[in-house]
Amino acid sequence: MRVFTALGAAIVTLLSTQKALGAPIKYKLSSRFLDSNSSTADNTTSGSAPSGTSSPSNNSIPSIPHYIVYNDEASTPAPDPQDIQGFNVLNLAFILSDGKGADVAAEWEKLSDADRKSVLQKYNQAGIKIMVSAFGSTETPTTQGLSAETLANTMAEWVIKYGVHGIDVDYEDFAAINGKGVQWIVDFTNALRLKLPQGQYILTHAPVAPWFTKNGPYLKVHQQVGDLIDWYNVQFYNQGNSTYNTCENLVTKMSNENPALLEIIANGVPMEKLVIGKPAVTNDASNGFISPTDLGNCLAQAKKDHGYNSGAMTWEYHTDGSSKTWIEGVLNGRSGSRRRGFQRRRRAPPDSDDSARVTKT
Repeated sequence: MRVFTALGAAIVTLLSTQKALGAPIKYKLSSRFLDSNSSTADNTTSGSAPSGTSSPSNNSIPSIPHYIVYNDEASTPAPDPQDIQGFNVLNLAFILSDGKGADVAAEWEKLSDADRKSVLQKYNQAGIKIMVSAFGSTETPTTQGLSAETLANTMAEWVIKYGVHGIDVDYEDFAAINGKGVQWIVDFTNALRLKLPQGQYILTHAPVAPWFTKNGPYLKVHQQVGDLIDWYNVQFYNQGNSTYNTCENLVTKMSNENPALLEIIANGVPMEKLVIGKPAVTNDASNGFISPTDLGNCLAQAKKDHGYNSGAMTWEYHTDGSSKTWIEGVLNGRSGSRRRGFQRRRRAPPDSDDSARVTKT
């Protein structure tokens, strides 16, 4: 007992000295994050925020089901929580390869520290996490030859500096994914976790569904770093006019090139890590739209028949109320309750300012 008491006193003294000197306190990665061949546990990372910033409070990982909405409406970085009631994660789009925010993420940067703190407090009270989404459909970091580790460090510093709960990796470098892309994503994910420890920050990925085929690129990513990823916001859309547009070909069986949910699970990805992603309105994607109520009914059937309860993601938030209509339709369909007068709303054509947005496929 005396030995452990002395050791505890020494640790307290060391931490106090570090704090007094302003040095960052190191957090040791869990042994499951270390290479299986490593005989040491020397990998450490700083979990502290840079001077003048603070980490978000209530930063626990939300339990399933996850309901995620991406916000790329540049004038509204974080809508009133009542406007997105039913969702539990808001993804700000996007942080780009230059390490700076674009669109809504840029608007989040412009807020004062006090305003960001106030928004985060309201969202915490509402049970909604705020994350930033990286890349998007216009970004090709691997093809550009960018360093995965350097970029991950830059983006992780953004997450810490601007106080969000985590980062979503929307990697869409299609030209590289079947070549160097897999290793790039693996290196990027490992580097993110060194700066953003698991359990303290949320880390999600948003791959397209076909990348989870047998021997598919994201299946290889999952096999290497899946334990570091909290869940996948899988894009079950933009894959063809007759693809992922019914409950059967979304959940049960689609094709070898476009695996359905259960086929991805059979390929080795845990059910609880797979969130079904769908466009909020028809204009949000080229194809793959399913009405919110039908999607909710599909989720209810998947839960009944297969135990699926991971949730749903939508691209994207709209200020006209269609996003709230979407989540209400999904939740009501999932619960089996009836809704009155559901009507799909269509977004007005984008104006000249919107045409420059970074979009998600």
